[in-house]
Amino acid sequence: MTPLRTRICRSIGLGTAALTIWAALLSGSAWAQVTPAAGSVPPDDTQVIRLGAVIFYDFTYQITPKQTDAGGHEFSPTTFNLSRAYINVTGNISHVVAFRITPDITRETGSGSSLSGSLTFRIKYAYAQFNLDDWMWKGTWVRGGIQQTPYIDYFDTIYRYRFQGTDFIERDAGLSSADAGVSFRTQFPNNYGDVHAGIFNGEGYQRSETNNQKAIQVRATVRPLPNANGLLRSLSGTVYFHGDHYAHDAVRNRFVANVMVENRRLNAGFDYLTRTDQPLPTDIEVDSDGYSFFVTPFFKEKGNGPEALVRYDSFRGDTTLDARQNRLIVGAAYWFPHPGGNATAALMLDFEQVTFSEYATPPPKQQRIFVHGLINF
Repeated sequence: MTPLRTRICRSIGLGTAALTIWAALLSGSAWAQVTPAAGSVPPDDTQVIRLGAVIFYDFTYQITPKQTDAGGHEFSPTTFNLSRAYINVTGNISHVVAFRITPDITRETGSGSSLSGSLTFRIKYAYAQFNLDDWMWKGTWVRGGIQQTPYIDYFDTIYRYRFQGTDFIERDAGLSSADAGVSFRTQFPNNYGDVHAGIFNGEGYQRSETNNQKAIQVRATVRPLPNANGLLRSLSGTVYFHGDHYAHDAVRNRFVANVMVENRRLNAGFDYLTRTDQPLPTDIEVDSDGYSFFVTPFFKEKGNGPEALVRYDSFRGDTTLDARQNRLIVGAAYWFPHPGGNATAALMLDFEQVTFSEYATPPPKQQRIFVHGLINF
């Protein structure tokens, strides 16, 4: 033992035997670094930052309704569009803490704005994620910030054709794909499903909060037969509840029931929607409902080669009336091969028709032909 250690030990009253034991502890294996158990893999705490991008672009030819120009000539509008341009910045501070920042573009339409008509950047996602895999089932986390809302994010990962246009739930239920809030997600063991729930402002990422009312959003997905063969293996059932208020005592509720199938030959899904709206406490509650189904056959393999999209939406804005809006989308897509990596690129030629039935004064039929493009890396 060094003279310094000896003086310290004697100063606190340790005798010769105690000094001998103390020296053994200091120099022996009892103070060696504890090593992980054989075969265990320590978590990867390497700090990482990644850069990616998403681009949706299209050419639109509107068959009907026709429009009239300043000279009084009737014409069919044609437009080159850029509907989405994301820059995705994602990373990990540790295996527990991750983050994402995603600016998006939008067309400025503000009255009197010097930027009116310009494409401007805004924040679509900006959140911190705290992974709880060390303490709970794998795939469990908590997020805080502007983030994906529970249902649309789940649906889009299977549907995969958001670049053609927004989902039925987003178009006809008035839901947003992102919002500011805090959420919790956990995955059931053995691929039996997951639950994602959160509290959000309720106004969507495009607008600021207007009051003290918050939206409760809960999605629960169950895969009853994850070990079966064929279509039954990927069969899933989902329920989603969105409870919110326009103002105190003025409800804004949504409920969705969904059945989905994923297969090497196709993806398919069916949604049933109900909604209740009461913009002011003095207004009567208006109930709406609708349904949608889609199928995307793969003629070679998913995400590689030719595919098709057939989708039909039907929405009734007031359940006390028979008036309905019906949307048909039919398209042929080609997904470019992407050897190695997860980057994807696709082109799609599609037709969209919106008709209105049982209206006292029906709006004109809408028909459009598109060429849609996707870049995602």
